[in-house]
Amino acid sequence: MRIAFYGSSLLSAYWNGAATYYRGLLRELAARGYQTTFYEPDAFDRQSHRDIDPPDWARVMVYPATETAARAVIARAAEADVVVKASGVGVFDDLLLEGVMAAARPQAVKIFWDVDAAATLTELRHGPELPLRRMLPGLDLVLTYGGGPPVIAGYQTLGARACRPIYNALDPETHHPVAAEAGFAGDLNFLANRLPDRETRMERFFLEPAARLPERRFLLGGAGWDDKPMPSNVRRLGHVGTADHNAVNCSALAVLNVARDSMADVGFSPATRVFEAAGAGACLITDAWEGVELFLRPGDEVLVARDGQEVAEQLAALTPPRARAIGEAARRRVLSEHTYARRGDEVDALLRREVAAKRERSLA
Repeated sequence: MRIAFYGSSLLSAYWNGAATYYRGLLRELAARGYQTTFYEPDAFDRQSHRDIDPPDWARVMVYPATETAARAVIARAAEADVVVKASGVGVFDDLLLEGVMAAARPQAVKIFWDVDAAATLTELRHGPELPLRRMLPGLDLVLTYGGGPPVIAGYQTLGARACRPIYNALDPETHHPVAAEAGFAGDLNFLANRLPDRETRMERFFLEPAARLPERRFLLGGAGWDDKPMPSNVRRLGHVGTADHNAVNCSALAVLNVARDSMADVGFSPATRVFEAAGAGACLITDAWEGVELFLRPGDEVLVARDGQEVAEQLAALTPPRARAIGEAARRRVLSEHTYARRGDEVDALLRREVAAKRERSLA
């Protein structure tokens, strides 16, 4: 089965947190017989920050970030059995959405794949003129990065035929325990790019604990933080490629996850970092969001904090043996229940069901 997938980038995780999500899922679909062509624009300096070479489990077509080039790749949607437009491509999103769905063959399965569903739903509720709002009833599926029951209900209220969360997960071949590295040593390590809808929560859950615990070492990786005032015990790494994520996760007493505002408000939206850290056997401290217990058990497999004071208290009380026990328990849980192999089974079943349903409707 051929998939035409229009997304931000498969080759680069630079300012592109969805990259490892796409990789994990598409690799698993390839193992199930799918042939994916991933169309990504040469935008936001991502191609000069590639962190993987073109893989053998997907064909990647990089096109110039121009309208002419976008229209050229849009036409290729007619070749596919499944056409996917992901949210957040960053250039020509509306043009791509309208174009690829119009170019798709009548019998092709048409999917909008939302990697920031809570924020998208807010835009759609306040923008009845948006192309996606108008097109939702004509799409076969909306798949989302997370969001649980609130996101499902939100999309169905706006006219989607069906909405299904396909949660982030672990690829144990890429994220796993490694030896600690002195250059990444810290008491609390945090990987996140600077985004407007995360910055206030980052201040509360990372900078405030750093100020409360001046004797502890805090390590911050991610792009965009260069001019952000920070306590002197915070060390900035800048952009950290995915090849170093395991070492960052394995070199700290604990690692931090901070949800973006919209995902924290809706809940049921574990970030990729949650599963990557757990897969490396790291002790994870996460800000509180509804549904966390569906993925990791608070207190035993993850530490949950409601504010910066609780982060500081948990970090101050954390011993290396307890941190190892929590990290090992988290790794066992995600290997058992939250791998991309399991997510691949979900998507495979959904696609086969949709293809069969469209075939039956065409024969009726």
